[in-house]
Amino acid sequence: TTISFSVTQTSRFVTLDIYNIKGQKVKTLDILECCNRVAAASTQLMHSIDWNGKDEFGNPVNSGVYFYKLKCGKYSATKKMILIR
Repeated sequence: TTISFSVTQTSRFVTLDIYNIKGQKVKTLDILECCNRVAAASTQLMHSIDWNGKDEFGNPVNSGVYFYKLKCGKYSATKKMILIR
């Protein structure tokens, strides 16, 4: 599963936490300078990261609704996603 996002500020570290529908943290993805491309004529840095659908212990998670919380510097945002196996 590829998670794409953009941020308007630069930060060396970006963290993405993934939660299940019960609000339990499933996985933390630490991103170090994950920029894949920079949008031309824009201050938004475009990023993407792949999540293999596994938890912190390497176990596959079930299909369902998950939330991810992106933290980059002082910025944070939470989005919903659906994992289908």
